Amino acid sequence: MIEISATAQKKIAELIEQSEKQNNKLVKGLRVSAKSQSPLKVDYKLAFISTEQEIPEDMVVHFDSFDVYIDSQSAPSLEEARIDYVDGLMGSGFKIESGRKLPPNLSGPLVERVQTVLDQQINPTVASHGGYVSLIDIRDDTVFLQFGGGCQGCGMVDVTLKQGIETAIKEAVPEITEVYDVTDHADGKNPYYQSAT
Repeated sequence: MIEISATAQKKIAELIEQSEKQNNKLVKGLRVSAKSQSPLKVDYKLAFISTEQEIPEDMVVHFDSFDVYIDSQSAPSLEEARIDYVDGLMGSGFKIESGRKLPPNLSGPLVERVQTVLDQQINPTVASHGGYVSLIDIRDDTVFLQFGGGCQGCGMVDVTLKQGIETAIKEAVPEITEVYDVTDHADGKNPYYQSAT
């Protein structure tokens, strides 16, 4: 289940103690919730809760100085998550890392048709910019893609996605109605940029 570093545990215990002193109210523990936006993106929330905010169906994970409460919908996204407390140049705060792995061995006729569009139409084009596009998952009628190489962090990625990739996939595979980019573009190492001169 969820892992919390020693540094984060110490900070959580300090914050609980401060909160109890300031609010004159007993803090029951920490609620951690997670909402999966896509196979690669999960939004996490941390909040202190009091006794009356406890839900009988909550999963409770015990730590030395506090308990963590997790609702059933959040539990799958928190199975291998790790909470840490970081202090750096950009400030301090809690950092949650997902332990989720990419979906193993995507297969089936729909996957093959989408992959064919990527292999034959999309990737040869973006390769000229040093980029590539990978199929991450297909859920119902929604495709999730990840950009890499020169496409990761490129300022034109939204245009490429909406006017090029999404159009090509929907034309070739009419069952698909949505195409999402789940790339962390802030982490791009060498985004493609072409000067206007």
